[in-house]
Amino acid sequence: MSTAESSSQNELTRRGFVTNYPPYRYWRPEALQGVLEPRPLNIYVHTPYCVQRCAYCHYKTTTLGESRKSEIDAYVSALCREIELASKRFHLKERPATTVYFGGGTPTLLSKENLSRVMEALHEHLTLKEPEITVEGEPVTLIQAKADHLKTLGVNRISLGIQSFCDDIIQKTGRRDTEKHAFKAIELAKSTGAVVNVDLMSGLAGETEQTWAYTVERALAADVHAITVYKTEVYANTEYYSEMKKNALTLPTDDEEVKFTAYAMEQLDRHGYLPVNFFTFTKGGAFRQRHISTRWMGTDTYGFGVSAFGTVGNHALQNTSELSRYTQSLESGELPLARGYQLSARELMTREAVLGMKLVHLDLDGFQQRHGFDLAKLCAPVIEELTKNDLATVNGRTLSLTRRGILWGDYVGRRLAAHIEAMA
Repeated sequence: MSTAESSSQNELTRRGFVTNYPPYRYWRPEALQGVLEPRPLNIYVHTPYCVQRCAYCHYKTTTLGESRKSEIDAYVSALCREIELASKRFHLKERPATTVYFGGGTPTLLSKENLSRVMEALHEHLTLKEPEITVEGEPVTLIQAKADHLKTLGVNRISLGIQSFCDDIIQKTGRRDTEKHAFKAIELAKSTGAVVNVDLMSGLAGETEQTWAYTVERALAADVHAITVYKTEVYANTEYYSEMKKNALTLPTDDEEVKFTAYAMEQLDRHGYLPVNFFTFTKGGAFRQRHISTRWMGTDTYGFGVSAFGTVGNHALQNTSELSRYTQSLESGELPLARGYQLSARELMTREAVLGMKLVHLDLDGFQQRHGFDLAKLCAPVIEELTKNDLATVNGRTLSLTRRGILWGDYVGRRLAAHIEAMA
């Protein structure tokens, strides 16, 4: 703004009726592109059923011993009804759904018929556009017939919750899997032509340097596309927590768990697996999971199923976590939404800083284009501290986690968030 313009705005006058802001002289035809093009959408589908309850699991799940086939069929009917109602309410069919993620629980527990019903509902009420379709599974539930059916449904990414290749460690989690089950499931998943990921967990009960080294070695021998290494977190609603309160269980210390993860990172790097986020490593940095990457960068995600959550615009939404209330709501023709949150412009910016750093590299120009702030200047003192402590680097207009930053997970994102939130 020129000095003359500034002076005229400060002059006490009745001239210059304001009709809009910003003034029309700044409006451009190319700005229409963002509003005319439908925004992409991610889809999450929750399956709350498991064949066994893991001692570390805190998710909303129900074991098969507590449910019957008729109940699962009724849940799938409710799920399909939700897809129909939510699509109409939020105009989801008008947007290209580019990813579909079946999580849980154990989606591979669903019968072929129920999996088909859900996919048919998605195709009918949404617009699937060359989607990445991911299905989570446990080794004991992936059999040949199920693998063949996943291929028929167009599933192109399978994520197997292996956690450990040591039978003794797995048994301590309450699961009945074995290393033999794990490798059989991996081969079946590979046979579908899908990208295959295996999940590992560092810091499980009974883990030692020797058992962890064996698990990492066997994961590499499996020759899958991606390997994820999660840190064991203990929540109040888990068996681990209950046993620890009774002094009946001791987990590896934080220092030991850090050593486990550092060892895994070293071995993965030696074998050509590169970090695509701070806990997933893929062959040569390829085979990046679109669902989680785009969700962390702000793409809307609609969550279907009991306890499922997602985001639409600047609203976060979550369904009820009570199975009976979920099905009853949908039988009554109502969405099962239970709570939500409306994010401010500052919170949207903070969210991208926190979640964007999970992807190892954050494009500062893109951040500024979306939010109007230069993060490098806005958080200059924090970024200086992070680089000094070898947790992050700035290369041109990219803020990146270092190897040490990846090891310490969300710390960098939390530090950026705290600085943004503290600003007046």
